[in-house]
Amino acid sequence: MSDGLPPASGPEGSGAEFAAAEPANLRTTEVDLGGLVGVLATHLYSTPLVALRELVQNAHDSHTRRKLEDPEGAYRPLIRVTGDQAARTVSIEDNGAGLTEPEIHAYLATVGTGYTRMLRELTGNQDLIGAFGLGFLSAFSVAEEVLVTTASHREPKLAHTYRSRGGEQYSVEPAPPRPGPGTVVTLRLKAEHAHLADQEALREVLARYCVLLPIPVYTGADEEPVNDVPVPWRQDLPGSPHLHRMRFATAFARSFEPLTAFPVTPVEGRTDAVGLLWVQDGGTYGSTDNRDLAVYLRGMLLADDARDLLPGWAGFVGGVVESTRLTPTASREDLQRDEHYRALQQALADAIVDGLYETARLHPAAWRRILARHGQELLGAALCDDRLFTLLADDVPVPTSQGDLTAGALRAAGSGAVHVALGSGGGFEEMLYRAMQVPIARGDRYAVLPFLRRYAQLRDCRIVELGSERGNEELFRAPDRPLPAEERDWLAAALTEDGEQLVPARFDPPGLPLVLVPDREAELKARIEDDRADSRIPSAALQLARAFTARTDGAVRARLYLNLASPAVRDLLAAYRDGRTGAATAAGLLRSLKVVMAAAAGSAAGDLTAALAGISTAVAALTAPVPADGLSAVPDTITADLPQGDEER
Repeated sequence: MSDGLPPASGPEGSGAEFAAAEPANLRTTEVDLGGLVGVLATHLYSTPLVALRELVQNAHDSHTRRKLEDPEGAYRPLIRVTGDQAARTVSIEDNGAGLTEPEIHAYLATVGTGYTRMLRELTGNQDLIGAFGLGFLSAFSVAEEVLVTTASHREPKLAHTYRSRGGEQYSVEPAPPRPGPGTVVTLRLKAEHAHLADQEALREVLARYCVLLPIPVYTGADEEPVNDVPVPWRQDLPGSPHLHRMRFATAFARSFEPLTAFPVTPVEGRTDAVGLLWVQDGGTYGSTDNRDLAVYLRGMLLADDARDLLPGWAGFVGGVVESTRLTPTASREDLQRDEHYRALQQALADAIVDGLYETARLHPAAWRRILARHGQELLGAALCDDRLFTLLADDVPVPTSQGDLTAGALRAAGSGAVHVALGSGGGFEEMLYRAMQVPIARGDRYAVLPFLRRYAQLRDCRIVELGSERGNEELFRAPDRPLPAEERDWLAAALTEDGEQLVPARFDPPGLPLVLVPDREAELKARIEDDRADSRIPSAALQLARAFTARTDGAVRARLYLNLASPAVRDLLAAYRDGRTGAATAAGLLRSLKVVMAAAAGSAAGDLTAALAGISTAVAALTAPVPADGLSAVPDTITADLPQGDEER
């Protein structure tokens, strides 16, 4: 049965015979020139501003061509861009090589034929920017009519005007002589692009597009070029190199103040890229990405947002680089991901690390600002690069219950151990460590836990992870001897709620009688198995999470660690053993204290209102007048107030 496809050729269906066969009726593919021009002009470029870049680039190449073809000629090259809002026009003028009438037909009016590309191939000159013969088409993306008046340096007295609406048809006519060789491209802007004729807007755009162009670019009647900015990697400037880098970075940066700047230098055999990187004074945290890199090809802006060339961990870095080896796409707004691209990626990562080392060594004030501004981002960065970890291990701040501290300070305050909470901010961990006067790192913050784990390995010190079984074992030591079952049962009945497990232990400080510790795995199980999780978590991730939490029983929601080293607990047990009046009242007071402490730590552990009332009741009982017939007549009010079920427990 035929499936509508021609049969495969050859015994194996390889198609070998098909490649060698001569077609019976060979035809020529028709090209809708108007449609092609429309597609290229309208959809090849992402923004109408690219038209300005392409036409200024053509003007630059015209100068380079004139120098190549007339090396003995003496003239002062310049490019001038002028906007006229009233006439709704933008003009780009140069005094470069210009075009003869045959060259207008051959190059200006022929899509895909680039004289610049041909000249570069013939001469090997890398200063020429153009490559595809498509740049002039960008004019039709913003203009309803394009006029080009030009005179060649070969025939300076013969000028011609090219005129076209839409790019599909054009005319060329003689024009009055120009003052000298060169070209003026005038765009009669479409109504929706009239804003491009604003002189201030032109100045702002061209200052960025042309900052590295070696030919001065002027706007309007300005006497100073927009690219009159010293480029520190191109010029041997007097004074401090770092100061010149900072000046350039400050002038170039768009959103954030540079905190420090460091160079990008060529790497032999890998990349010819040069330029400048800087650390931005812009907030970053975890997934926030403020990477900002501009890439120039032969002095002209190629990609204004080439952030993927920077490592993913460098969300705080901005910069500008230029290279002749990178290969642009046809729109010249992006780069091909080839070996030169990948080599530059590695070179930039190395430059950032080297630059941070240089800053830490030579510019301590800037280094302190970087650590303060980007501490948490640097925690993650340190995990991505061994050299960065070595640099940052003892300097980068870590968020803790006592503010930002270095890992070394955490270790010193913890008597040689680094303490980190696995739960969210607050909780029993913070309360406990405030009582112990030991800072605890917030393990729920970006990269804190893996950073401290690696730090503990590097410095060969203990890490106590609160909320994990092992971490809790280090905190809450087993008692010297187990409690008798009767005493344990009485304490459990007097102090715990449903879902809480009593755990006798010894811990510091002795003044803290008890601590309620949530079971983190039980908390996760409750969140994951909540019906509302289906609407909050993607189904695939939810299935994996529920497969993990299925191993958790979840019956124990929290553990109440009772401090047998506490005088209050010892006195309570002594009163119970002796059958003293008020033992249950004292136990009820501790139970209320547990609820109040848990509420202050941000977790639920019983009725807070009832707990506060229980404190008042206990105080009233403990301060009641002694009856005439002795202490035995004082009611055990806490026991009397307990629900029937609690008495039986």
